[in-house]
Amino acid sequence: MKSIWKKAALAVLAGAMAFSFTGCGGEKKAEAPAAKKESKEITVYMGVVEQSAKVVASEFEKDTGIKVNFVRMSGGETLSRIRAEKNNPQASVWYGGSADSFIMAKKEGLLEAYKSPNAEKIKPEFKDADGYWTGIYQGYLGFILDGRYFDEHKLQPPTSWDDLLKPEFTGQIVMGNPGSASTGYVVVSAIVQSMGEEKGMEYLAKLNKQVKQYTKAGAAPARSAALGEAAIGITYLHNGIRLIKEGNTNVRLSLPEEGTAYELGAVAIIKNAPDMEAAKKFVDWALTKKAQEIGQHNNSYQFLTNPEANPPEEAMKFKDAKLIDYNFQWSGDNRARLLEAWNKAVKE
Repeated sequence: MKSIWKKAALAVLAGAMAFSFTGCGGEKKAEAPAAKKESKEITVYMGVVEQSAKVVASEFEKDTGIKVNFVRMSGGETLSRIRAEKNNPQASVWYGGSADSFIMAKKEGLLEAYKSPNAEKIKPEFKDADGYWTGIYQGYLGFILDGRYFDEHKLQPPTSWDDLLKPEFTGQIVMGNPGSASTGYVVVSAIVQSMGEEKGMEYLAKLNKQVKQYTKAGAAPARSAALGEAAIGITYLHNGIRLIKEGNTNVRLSLPEEGTAYELGAVAIIKNAPDMEAAKKFVDWALTKKAQEIGQHNNSYQFLTNPEANPPEEAMKFKDAKLIDYNFQWSGDNRARLLEAWNKAVKE
């Protein structure tokens, strides 16, 4: 009988000791955290043409097993969307669109720093020193022309920015809206950087009187020229090359001989991306030779930033074009101010 009571007492004592460790300030052994399940899906905001975006998405999935849900938007629209979603990001990656907008996004704390190992081979001038964005392609700014208009009116194509102010081109010019299209903003920034702010805004005010329409998307002016809706579309040459490849025999291309600007299409991770590891994989992949060469087979004909990637043959005739010393950092830092000045200039 004593043995039974002794066993019971020991059991109570053991229970009390266990309570003293767990309920009275003792530490309970921590459980190992469950391994975070790697995402197999990612949302990307894309600024490249629809066909190229689709192939980029499908090829990334083939190579990594990660499905891409993409939304096609212009650079200005993407920046506005990311701003609106700042406290609850809905996408993880921003792919395509001029670096000017990415620089503004960095300044506003909207991007996540990530130095991809694949970015090491990219030239310093084509990437952010802190890893917030990396360039993937270059597109030269120029004039997309409806050749029929020039033939019918026996006119010479414009070969300078000043040519656009000629009376015969009044109401015959279409360009992207600088507020929504990064292409349009590059026009504004390029003019100001080339002419100085005062003269640049004076020029843009005069150009405004020639403009028939400001489009929401930067590539749209090329299509307007191809359709004969306007004689001149101000946009990137690769948009014109695409239309020629599609069979628009009336489309011709021209560059301002005094020098032109170029966009630096970039890729970046959005701050607090919902799928961070998948986002890093996407950036790594986007900087590879294979990924950068996708565009030229899918309606995108830009020059490329990876030195191992082969540029599209269709663009090589413009490889020696005169380029201005376009300052992306300055352009990005002054975006809001220049847009306000442009709005004021065109309304006066």
